[in-house]
Amino acid sequence: MTYSSSLNLRLLRFHLIAVAGVMALLWCPPTLAIENDSDAKPNILFLFADDHSYDSVHATGNDEIQTPNLDRLARGSTRFTHAYNMGSWSGAVCVASRKMLNTGRFVWHAQKLDLKTAQAAGQTWSQLMKSVGYETYFTGKWHVQMKPEEIFDHVGNVRGGMPNQTPEGYNRPIEGKVDVWSPYDKSKEGFWKGGKHWSEVVGDDAIGFLANAKKSDKPFFMYIAFNAPHDPRQSPKEFVDKYPLDNISIPPDFQPEYPYKDAIGAGPKLRDEKLAPFPRTQYAVKVNRQEYYAIITHMDVQIGRILDALEATGKSDNTYVFFTADHGLAVGHHGLIGKQNMHEHSLRVPFFVKGPGVPANKPIDTRIYLQDVMATSLAIAGIDKPDYVQFKNLLPMIHGETTKHYDSIYGCYLALQRAVIKDDMKLIVYPAIKKTLLYNLANDPLEMNDMGQSPDQKNTIKSLFAELLTLQKETGDELELTSTFEELVEN
Repeated sequence: MTYSSSLNLRLLRFHLIAVAGVMALLWCPPTLAIENDSDAKPNILFLFADDHSYDSVHATGNDEIQTPNLDRLARGSTRFTHAYNMGSWSGAVCVASRKMLNTGRFVWHAQKLDLKTAQAAGQTWSQLMKSVGYETYFTGKWHVQMKPEEIFDHVGNVRGGMPNQTPEGYNRPIEGKVDVWSPYDKSKEGFWKGGKHWSEVVGDDAIGFLANAKKSDKPFFMYIAFNAPHDPRQSPKEFVDKYPLDNISIPPDFQPEYPYKDAIGAGPKLRDEKLAPFPRTQYAVKVNRQEYYAIITHMDVQIGRILDALEATGKSDNTYVFFTADHGLAVGHHGLIGKQNMHEHSLRVPFFVKGPGVPANKPIDTRIYLQDVMATSLAIAGIDKPDYVQFKNLLPMIHGETTKHYDSIYGCYLALQRAVIKDDMKLIVYPAIKKTLLYNLANDPLEMNDMGQSPDQKNTIKSLFAELLTLQKETGDELELTSTFEELVEN
């Protein structure tokens, strides 16, 4: 053999060995490929509160409330400071909020949606997550007219709506009279029914699932729904004791009675409003806020336990954590106690997002809907958003790719209330009495100065009302408002 032939043979052998090495690096067993694909999908932990107003977290500006675990989540999160619920077709605002959340439809489209049809088509939030390999888990408050066992892989303790309130829990407290209802009296049941506080049960359930998830290669989607801080606002005595009444301030927008309460369906006949006596007193508002803060702090402890359990799985770095609530609550603002109104305290909720590549401790003041969490999670999971999902993906804003989202924000309650927010101007409409309220939210965030009676604002009201009529079409709102519009802004 010549030198040249020998050299060519050695080069050929080297080439074949190199090619074989590259092929070995590129090939992997099918099971390993699946595991790597699963590992690449981020986990999603959705923490959901009930009746938690945007202004009831210490880290976002409330110096009176103690929420150390929500504070640490907030510090590691991008925070949407203006997250809204659209409203409700029923007195139970949470029902509408949760149906929107789980189906992706705007409020009146959600009302008309047949859930059996949506479920059969695999269109619910959890079913969509399951379709791309997520192991799904639910525990806590459901309040949607379908069985969670039929759309989640695993289900913990399910609570229907609110914990039962006893007759003594209404029209209280009255200063100078003995209050026979106590937030830590377990005989009143409510959150104590079954022996353990429901928030603690939710915490236990979530921790149990995370312990199993630690051993699994599948990505998980957890829907963890607290009943807290919905009334009856019950918590152990040690939490109530954290809030002496002398340390509870009265909201600056306090009123003994809301002037339009009966016309908007928020009078003494409404269950939520009769929790406190009419007219409102500063004492009654302080006690209600004391108990509200206490149950939030108790829930915060359970959230801390869940976050610690997530860390213990070793999967925290590949997990998106969302925290929000179904709607806010008045608890003494504007002479109101419940959430059946169009004011900011009742429409807005906290909204935190923590996860891979999400900027920490970053506030975004663009207005969103809380139900945008569904579309966002679909994007995280690599699911193309179905046409029927009307809410929007937040990732472009989170990553600084855009600051635009919705042109305006819509609000509703039964046929009695409507609202629209565009830029910083907010119009509230009470059709039954043909009344409008106008607020500049930038200058008047507590909505204490109604500008609606000023002749200088006629064009603003006209413009906002026209925007509201446009939003009616988008949301499926069939309430006749044209005559109200003509009477209020055309005459």
